[in-house]
Amino acid sequence: MADHSKFWKPFFGSSFVIFFNTLKAFVINKLLAIFLTPSLYASVGQFMNMKTIGEASSSLAMQNGWVSLTAKNKNDLNILHGVWYGGFRITIIASVITCILAVVFCFTFPLELLFKDIPVRHIQAAIIFAIPGIFATNIIAICSSVMNGLGRFPSYAKINVISAVWQMAWVALFLYTGKLSVLLIIATESIIASLFALIIASKAGFSFNAIKHTVLDIRKPWVSFALMGLVPMILTPLVLTLVRSFIGLKLGFDAAGIWQGIWKISDFFASIFSAIIGVILLPKISSSLTKEKFNEIFYPTFLKFIAIVTGIIFCVFIFRSQVILLMLSNKYIGAADYIPYQLIGDFFRSISWCFGFVLMAKLKTKSFIAIETFSQLFFAIATYFGILFFGFYGPIFAYALENFISLILLLIAFKGIKWNSI
Repeated sequence: MADHSKFWKPFFGSSFVIFFNTLKAFVINKLLAIFLTPSLYASVGQFMNMKTIGEASSSLAMQNGWVSLTAKNKNDLNILHGVWYGGFRITIIASVITCILAVVFCFTFPLELLFKDIPVRHIQAAIIFAIPGIFATNIIAICSSVMNGLGRFPSYAKINVISAVWQMAWVALFLYTGKLSVLLIIATESIIASLFALIIASKAGFSFNAIKHTVLDIRKPWVSFALMGLVPMILTPLVLTLVRSFIGLKLGFDAAGIWQGIWKISDFFASIFSAIIGVILLPKISSSLTKEKFNEIFYPTFLKFIAIVTGIIFCVFIFRSQVILLMLSNKYIGAADYIPYQLIGDFFRSISWCFGFVLMAKLKTKSFIAIETFSQLFFAIATYFGILFFGFYGPIFAYALENFISLILLLIAFKGIKWNSI
């Protein structure tokens, strides 16, 4: 008989952390929706996507690698420190390259094409200030991921909770006082929080001083995690930028702001679902397992996860108008007509996470990248033609169809795993 405590104990523990991260995203998004017009809200979405690309390229999007490789090697400190050292050196190199590219982009790209009614000088200043903000965000993510991999859940919780509370306070203070422009606020929200993360992680066993004295420099396993992380973390914001631009050009930038609101609601729940499954499932399936042992771990977790996702999505469907007023404002109430179709895509997207994490843990790099690349490109193309034929429903239908196809492809790749080679 399955030990249900092995699911529910980490579920409620991770839910506590995820609550604060969700609260942070909710509060920041709510403040932006209240203080900004839909048009400016869409521009802030563009900037957030650019910041996400910077975070992905500077960290090589290896957060899942920090969890998985830490969990896999935590009983051998020599190997573990070598893995950390290799990951740290790769991150430093990527960060320097990202910094150079950001400066070049800042002064060569026609930024006015992406941002409506914001002076170019303000955008350039925000990009420059975003560079240390991006590095700070990566420090928080690495420290948090390592604590998850080590099973140091109190430290994992402290890092996430303190970071979330600080970032909420930062955005609220400067939006209310108007001392910084909205782009500068978003650019710098993580800087102070990263110092807290470093202090907490160092007390729990993740010390850069210990890492630099290791004689090993293990980089090879990071390559697969970097590729599997970079593709979605760079492709997704690029595609979202294109989709937002399609909507703005064809239907107006207020419509782009409404779509941004719908997407943010989806993203809230996707972040919750992926974080839960990442904490509960990823460390457990990162070690070598027989097919029987994997099935014993995976399927009970998967069924419980589907039940939770279904319940939450049903509640959002029933109370969608209230959800919009709670998470956005009455300026976005028209989104209620479109959310039922968006929720279909959310359901498929959430289930896909379970199989995507399995491919990551088993280093099925080619399959994961191929599926992720196809799905993102399909979403962009389907959105463009969807807008032509269905208007504002176009990107909503495209999102649902993209996630359904992605789930089918992930299932095929999942069935193709050769367990006797693990």
